[in-house]
Amino acid sequence: MTDFLGAHALNMDTKGRLAIPTRVREDLEASCGGRVVLTAHTKERCLVIYPEPQWLEVLPQVQALPNMNKVARRTQRLLIGFATPLELDSSGRVLVPPPLREYAGFEKKLQLIGQGKKLELWSEEQWMRWLEDDDGDDEMPAEMANLSL
Repeated sequence: MTDFLGAHALNMDTKGRLAIPTRVREDLEASCGGRVVLTAHTKERCLVIYPEPQWLEVLPQVQALPNMNKVARRTQRLLIGFATPLELDSSGRVLVPPPLREYAGFEKKLQLIGQGKKLELWSEEQWMRWLEDDDGDDEMPAEMANLSL
């Protein structure tokens, strides 16, 4: 499976279509035949693009969460409820459905951010705001204590 890296500036047209950058498109074609699942991020107002095989690994884990727990139920509702299977067209474009565009606050300018096994899709405005906002309210996980970059 390909690791998706880097940040890419994109433009979405008025119909909600966006062209996936060539390098990312080639990786998606190789790893999943251009079949992806687009869904809502559970903590940020952005979207997540899973290659179909990766989504098929994540879905059973989400479905297995205890639905009597409020946090787990919210995660299920967002990830599964907004999940939209898509396939890149011959020009490497996808159509972002209106409910997902609204959830993420998309207008014309977007940012596609590699996250290893998946990608995030942000409105440029939200992405820039996130980059500037380092509120430091979360504690550093123990796993990061020995991380050397």
